[in-house]
Amino acid sequence: MTRAVRVRDVQIGGGAPVRVQGMTKCDTRDVRATIDEIHRYADVGCEIVRVAVPDMEAAQAVGAIVKASPIPVVADIHFDYRLALEVLRQGVDKLRINPGNIGDRSRVEAVVEEARRRGVPIRVGVNAGSLEKSVRQDLGRTAEALVESALRHVRILEEHDFFDIVISLKASDVPTTLAAYRLMAQRVDYPLHVGVTEAGTPFAGTIKSAVGIGTLLAEGIGDTIRVSMTGPGEEEIRVAWEILKALKLRQRGVDIVACPTCGRLQFDMWPVVAELEKRLATVAEPMTVAVMGCAVNGPGEAKEATLGIAGGRNMGLLFRHGQMVRRVEQDEMVEAVWQAVQDELREAKAGGARAQGDHS
Repeated sequence: MTRAVRVRDVQIGGGAPVRVQGMTKCDTRDVRATIDEIHRYADVGCEIVRVAVPDMEAAQAVGAIVKASPIPVVADIHFDYRLALEVLRQGVDKLRINPGNIGDRSRVEAVVEEARRRGVPIRVGVNAGSLEKSVRQDLGRTAEALVESALRHVRILEEHDFFDIVISLKASDVPTTLAAYRLMAQRVDYPLHVGVTEAGTPFAGTIKSAVGIGTLLAEGIGDTIRVSMTGPGEEEIRVAWEILKALKLRQRGVDIVACPTCGRLQFDMWPVVAELEKRLATVAEPMTVAVMGCAVNGPGEAKEATLGIAGGRNMGLLFRHGQMVRRVEQDEMVEAVWQAVQDELREAKAGGARAQGDHS
């Protein structure tokens, strides 16, 4: 088990659930846009969010962002130690900075002491695309190089008696990423932030992230994860949660079970599934919704799900908790399932309120 690190009120490592992290895509200097983006991320399950801090104007914007953010905020700093000191003064919850890249010992000491005083952890983040020249010359762009680079930065923090550390070692190819994290997991007990960096478009990025992050998590490696794709940050967070759900590590929101379709299909199923996935994206209550296309596996899957549609000719049978509720026509399916989900949510809320009343 890795050691525990706290980021505001969220624990990383130490037996805590694997946390889902995102990174804002907008200009951090635009405070309103950044806050709005963070709230959208939180709505779909983001638990920690990172913001880029390229200059002092962005650093000074962090204070307002932190105050308005419903989740902990991480400041991404490169090279300039003054930006790190400023975001710490602004109340940031975590730093992502490599101490070997911010100058001489006095600058490192200044950042470390301020982080220690405020109880702010530091993530050492190493990417294959930006390895130090000396490491590249000795080891190339390899897993060993990523580990060596990260450990150099970690040792600087340890020399200053700072151990509130998280480590990431990212490459854009899966084998290098896997090898680097496996090596590091053998060397340290610091929490590991896992991801495949610059994974590409949503299609390719989802696959690379699922293979890379999923493999490590299945091996018990990883305390926080971030899916990195070219596209909306909300999609990164949804993919991250699907990886966790697929491995049964955590449950959140609706798990849609849908058949792949074949020649037995008798209704237009694809638009139904697509619209349901869109509508159900912000539902946090764990439940399973099955949309099945025919009578072979349909009734069985629909009965096993919280809610299910077993398709027939231009219609389907709506099931709830294993019981057939009614017949619905093709154009009613989405709304019928949506309303049934709302019934589930109302009943879950009422049950929670009753339970709280019983213990008060």
